[in-house]
Amino acid sequence: MSREIVNIQAGQAGNQVGESFWKMLLAEHGLDDSGWTLYRFLQMYQGNDPLQTERAGVYFTEVESGGRAKYVPRSVQVDLEAGIRAGPLGKLFRPDTFFTSDSGAGNNWAKGFYTEGAELIDPILDIVRRQTEACEALQGFQIIHSLGGGTGAGLGSLLLSKLREEYPDRMLSTFSILPSPNVSETIVEPYNSLLSIHQLVDNCDLTICIDNEALYDIAVRTLKIKNPAFHDLNPIVAKVMCGVSTSLRFPGQLNGDLRKLAMNLIPFPRLHFLMPSFAPFYDPKAQHFQKLSVPELTSSLFDKRNLLVACDPRFGRYLTAATIFRGKVSSNEVETSVYQLQRKNSNLFVEWIPDNVSVSLCSVPPVGQSQAAVALANSTCMQELFKRNLHQFSLMFKRRAFLHWYTGEGMDMMEFSEAESNTQDLISEYQQYQEATTDTEDIEEYDAPSEEDQ
Repeated sequence: MSREIVNIQAGQAGNQVGESFWKMLLAEHGLDDSGWTLYRFLQMYQGNDPLQTERAGVYFTEVESGGRAKYVPRSVQVDLEAGIRAGPLGKLFRPDTFFTSDSGAGNNWAKGFYTEGAELIDPILDIVRRQTEACEALQGFQIIHSLGGGTGAGLGSLLLSKLREEYPDRMLSTFSILPSPNVSETIVEPYNSLLSIHQLVDNCDLTICIDNEALYDIAVRTLKIKNPAFHDLNPIVAKVMCGVSTSLRFPGQLNGDLRKLAMNLIPFPRLHFLMPSFAPFYDPKAQHFQKLSVPELTSSLFDKRNLLVACDPRFGRYLTAATIFRGKVSSNEVETSVYQLQRKNSNLFVEWIPDNVSVSLCSVPPVGQSQAAVALANSTCMQELFKRNLHQFSLMFKRRAFLHWYTGEGMDMMEFSEAESNTQDLISEYQQYQEATTDTEDIEEYDAPSEEDQ
């Protein structure tokens, strides 16, 4: 029995990344763009591996039609501007899972969270409810959204808080695209993202952070794309998304799921912001000339150049990390290479959480690769991201720039101050655990009872 995940993609960025994610998922499960299994003569399965559709039920609902199996995504597509059905995967989704509105949120968080969003949230939750009622063992939700705009940030935050109310015992994970200093779409991004982070801290179990600057660096430096557009960046995010869920969708030696991931990665409830990385990234022309060993693959995962977030792990310490290896790799070799990497870089890992890097193995590699690996790391260097965002927010907020657009939608000024202080507290918490050491005086040693006591 599959433990199902309901996917929700909100806003323009969420839907574009979601489209790349579903394309990659279809290829990994041997399905065509309409969700049909690829059949040949006498309805023989045409995929590479019979395991491809065995556990496709995590993200798809199987429907029998005319003797063929059609796999329908368990997904809800939300955008406050029409036009998301027109893509190449328009026929893949159920028609009643699209939700559009005539007016957009206009890059205004308050519009997505309060005015427009409040009117539209009930019909969106009805679509989600229909998807969850058909599940046998719902594991949780994943939300794909950007924190810079109005719909993904504002309506995405509102969706999160409502899902937390309705499904308090289910996992809530998000793939959140954060604004970056050198790649900015709108002037009010710092406001929208800080207000969203304020909501994510309280209402989410796992937040996998991605920023455009890191994606541009990977596209230009490693993939050799001179002027990358969003359609070049989205497949990079999709690789990580497929990698994170791989041990759910395929059998492996060491399986993990969303709850296991969270259990091993989140030592403190507020510090659930994770840095994803993927390896190997290749220049397409050089792909056929290279092969990475398991130790090289492991060290690539912890290399700044393979991170999807623009921060430097050398200036922080890893609290925890989870590695997921795909392809034919030996579990013993993986365990050894992870252990050696930790031992060589012991100053980068906190010593008060022993064995803080978990390992999952899956025998099915990504399409077009023989081996790959994904890592999710909980590092104190994430405070760089929040500091950067807070600095840009404070510059505008001191002068009350653009605030009338938010207060005009019924928002209180206090909410901005609360978001600012909540982010400052978050940065302080990261700093506190970065500086924490194992102080032997604070740890009471266990004394074995003497013979007299016994």
